[in-house]
Formats: sequence, structure tokens, C-alpha cells
Amino acid sequence: MQGGSTGIGYGLKYQARCISDVKADTDHTSFLTGTLSLKEENEVHLLRLSSGGTELICEGLFSHPNEIWDLASCPFDQRIFSTVFSSGETYGAAVWQIPELYGQLSSPQLESVASLDGHTCKIRCVLWWPTGRHDKLVSVDEQNLFLWSLDTSKKTAQVQSQESAGMLHYLTGGAWDPHDSNSISLTCDSSVQLWDLRTMKKTNSIEHAHVRNVDYDMKKRYTLVTAEDESGIHIWDLRKLKFPVADLPGHPHWTWTVKCNPVYEGLILSAGTDSAVNLWLASSLGRNDSASDSLAAPPTRRIEPLLNSYNDYEDSVYGLAWSSREPWIFASLSYDGRVVVESIKPHLPRK
Repeated sequence: MQGGSTGIGYGLKYQARCISDVKADTDHTSFLTGTLSLKEENEVHLLRLSSGGTELICEGLFSHPNEIWDLASCPFDQRIFSTVFSSGETYGAAVWQIPELYGQLSSPQLESVASLDGHTCKIRCVLWWPTGRHDKLVSVDEQNLFLWSLDTSKKTAQVQSQESAGMLHYLTGGAWDPHDSNSISLTCDSSVQLWDLRTMKKTNSIEHAHVRNVDYDMKKRYTLVTAEDESGIHIWDLRKLKFPVADLPGHPHWTWTVKCNPVYEGLILSAGTDSAVNLWLASSLGRNDSASDSLAAPPTRRIEPLLNSYNDYEDSVYGLAWSSREPWIFASLSYDGRVVVESIKPHLPRK
């Protein structure tokens, strides 16, 4: 099904790649997004959907010192978030706090909570503990992962442990398992690596090339979704990794990112360099919960459960975020700095 956007738009001044749901804001549907300008001073925008759901309002506009390549909101404090940034030559990562606005739209500076120093390679992302209040953070660079203990009240971050992925692997990103807080998945140039944070060791891997992005199904344990350059979207059962349990076609060009809905099982958003966002329903896939591996042919069923395609963007779409407060709403961000908030209510399966 093809369909143009009926969503609510908001324009950033500069190019951008990353957007995050403000999960800790339980009173509003809110998103944070940051810009990617090499020459101009970059900005972080705090956006909220109006009570009537008809307008996207900028509640805060803050200067940020460098290009923002990754941004993630703290799951337990709506004023705290992390960024990975670059000056063009060097990369860094930090945790920030939005200042009290007292009715003002913007403040000249974000408050620094902690710098995640110690990386010597290009930093890729910062991962927050999936749900609830916790002091753990993970930062990932091209060759290493760091486990941090963050104290937001004292504004300190201490490295608890660090491990290398190996000289032959270049890490590109990752996701934290919401069903097992000791487990994360890391993407690299030729595979997806599964890690146990208690031992800081790799426990398993999906030997599949060119994975751009991963996400866990929030409602179904052991389910991992991967976005891949040319082969679309794969859905995996983490207990049997020989083959994916299902395939989705993805995008005709690179499938850049995937996001699983926080409430509705099997609802997946994907976006890519074809300037489109696709909404998939894959809840009927991979129902076989047997943990035994099969040596027979892969149990993949190639179907096309495309609920809708939002295809009126003018540039590649790199950023996606579901609203955890209103899980039928998502925000997308195209490279030209356009934020669009959409409702998927017309496409929700009837019970």
C-alpha cells in the first residue's frame, strides 16, 4: 500500500540524522533531535505534539558545540540525553541536561552532566539501559565497547569495564535487549555480535554482511530485527541463528534503520535512502518457539506484509522514533532536517 504523508511537519535549520523519543516524559508526546552542520553552530530541538495532536511545537532550542551523529534520551529523566558528536576530525560523546526554561523557549547552553572520555577510535553510539532508572550506559566505538556507571546527581561517569571487539571487526552501532539487561547486540562490518555485559564477552553472532541497524521486538523475547543494505529486513530468533525466521523486502535502495513498536507486537518501521518510511506487520511470523536448530532448509517465509509506505520525502530518511506514550505515533527525520509525525491508527490491525 502506497500513501503520501498526512503527518505534521517541522523544519530544522540544518541537516540532521538522529531523533529520539523522550520516554521519560509521561505527560507529553515529545521528541529530541539534533543537527549536523560542519560550519554552523548546531542545535538540539525539544519538540512536543500539541494536546490536540495537530501541531508540532518547539518547547526548547539549545546550542550544541559540534555535529550530532547520535542522540538518545534518558529513559528515566526527561531532561537528560546523550550525544555522539564530531568536530570533523575528532569524535566525542557526552551526557547533557536540559536547563530549566522557566517559560523561555531557549537557553544558550546545555548543562554538561558527564563526558564519556577514553575512546581512541571513532565513536558510533551511546546505549541507555532499556527501561526504568539505572546507572548503566554503554558507549561503542569502531573497535571497543565501554560499560559506564553514570551518577547524574554528582555529574560523573566512571568506566566499569571495557572490551575490544577484535582488530578485524569495525563496530557500527547496536541495541540493548529490553528482555535481558545483561545482553546487547552490536553491528559490525560483517556480522551482528551478541555480548554479555556481565563478562564483557561475545556469546554468539549472526554471520551476515552489511547490517546497518538492529532493534529488538519489545513484546516478544528472543526476537531481533536487522536492516541490511541490499537484502532488506531479517527477523531472527536469538535461540537459533542459522537462518532468519522471516524476511521483509525492505527498501529498493539501502534499508538504513528499523524500529520495533514498543506496544504492538510485530509492528516495524523501516527507513532508507529511497526517501521513504515503510510500516510492516510481521506479528504472524516466526511462531515456532522451538529452541532446537534445524539442519534442513531455512524456515524463512518471504511475504510482503506492507501496511503503508510514507513516500513524500525529498531526502534520505535516517531517523525514526516511536512514541512510547502514544505507540500509534512515530516521528521520522530526513537528512534535509524535516521532522514528520504520523499516526498509524488507520493501519492498526483490527482485533
